[in-house]
Amino acid sequence: MAGVAEVEVVIAHRERATLRVGDVFLKIDGDQTRTDVEVEAMAMAPVPTPAVLWRRPPVLALAALPGTSLARLGRPSTASPAAWAAVGAAVRRLHDAPLPPWPGRSLDETAARLDAECEWLLANDVLPGDLVTRNRELAEAVFRPCTPVFTHGDLHVAHVFVDGDEVTGVLDWSEAARGDGLFDLAVLTMRHPERLADVVAGYGADVDLDVVRAWWSVRSLLAVRWLAEHGFDPFAPGYEVDVLRARM
Repeated sequence: MAGVAEVEVVIAHRERATLRVGDVFLKIDGDQTRTDVEVEAMAMAPVPTPAVLWRRPPVLALAALPGTSLARLGRPSTASPAAWAAVGAAVRRLHDAPLPPWPGRSLDETAARLDAECEWLLANDVLPGDLVTRNRELAEAVFRPCTPVFTHGDLHVAHVFVDGDEVTGVLDWSEAARGDGLFDLAVLTMRHPERLADVVAGYGADVDLDVVRAWWSVRSLLAVRWLAEHGFDPFAPGYEVDVLRARM
């Protein structure tokens, strides 16, 4: 990395930060458990992932991926329908892979968190009551029996890289665990609902679209407070509050 002219802050908040220095990503995380999960999940995943260059806690160095992110947060995607379908196919390969040895959060735990967040949003007048109530009702569809699969756990568009119509890599595996595969599809499409059909076409399996959309509500309700407390604006165009409003 000698002679690199600048350091790019990719993302930074109180829990962790990612910097780009030339062709290397430096991930800094005070919770080494998350880094342990990330390294092991990348080794297990049957999809392209960044090469681990070195690890010196609390820093993990990863090689930059070729191509560009599927989309940028808060902006329209310029990727083709075929690229979105290719991402759907890659997600299906992940979901068909052997389960990771560590468990994920249960649906009962998610329901408890969701109820607590809804109570907080209402008690502090963060969002209109009808917006919270309606999305909490829609969210109920996710709480049904399902077979756990190997999930990425935070599969938003900035974590998926493509070159043309080919998936070149998937970043940020610290939330990987056993879970509901439709959650991954929901995180991928919640800010780009017009791309859901392309993703499902590539995924190539029966997908309950009502459950995917219900996960949009769950993810958004759970994220509003976290975003605000970590320096992000959940009311920004295309972000979580807009997702919730679109569900009315």
